[in-house]
Amino acid sequence: MEPVIIGVAGGTGSGKTTVAKEILRRAGTPRIAFLQHDAYYKDLGNLPLAQRAMQNFDHPDALDNALLLAHLKALKASQPVEIPVYDFTTHTRTEETRRIEPQPVILLEGILLFADEALRRLMDVKIYVDTDSDIRFIRRLERDIKERGRTTESVVRQYLSTVRPMHLEFVEPSKRHADVIIPEGGFNEVAMDMIAARIRSMIRAAEAGR
Repeated sequence: MEPVIIGVAGGTGSGKTTVAKEILRRAGTPRIAFLQHDAYYKDLGNLPLAQRAMQNFDHPDALDNALLLAHLKALKASQPVEIPVYDFTTHTRTEETRRIEPQPVILLEGILLFADEALRRLMDVKIYVDTDSDIRFIRRLERDIKERGRTTESVVRQYLSTVRPMHLEFVEPSKRHADVIIPEGGFNEVAMDMIAARIRSMIRAAEAGR
């Protein structure tokens, strides 16, 4: 049997990563190949640093979906892949890669996963994490300052100029493609218990079919 592909999407700061980590913890990390859409941002090393920072990173065109699709098809064919390691402080891919081995389940996580029809077609289960916009903004502000070396002013400017408009244009409308919508993200114990149980069942079925 081919691996089961599960997508976790939602707005910036919605708790997608928390949901993905809970799935990994509850369903068993060794049997799940975990890929984050953020790793597939296009390399902007050909641009001056100041110009890189002005790019719209919240538009689907900022991501190398062709490479992600190629990697997914390789994993479905039981072939390992080398995924990029992206440096958010310089907006470039590093020289390193991360090796992902084929597994019974492939777990994808990213803001714009459901905005791409070709990616959606490959997914067996689509989960959307739905969180209030004020909570999402606060989480993004804290993350970008602590982890990505941004200033408060730059985070607010980016949020108003691209993040919020792109969320309204691409991310929020993509919610209609979801099979499951989780309010409160990984803190929704009932939803996480149900999803984890379903994924464990999928893993058992996939392994039994080998």
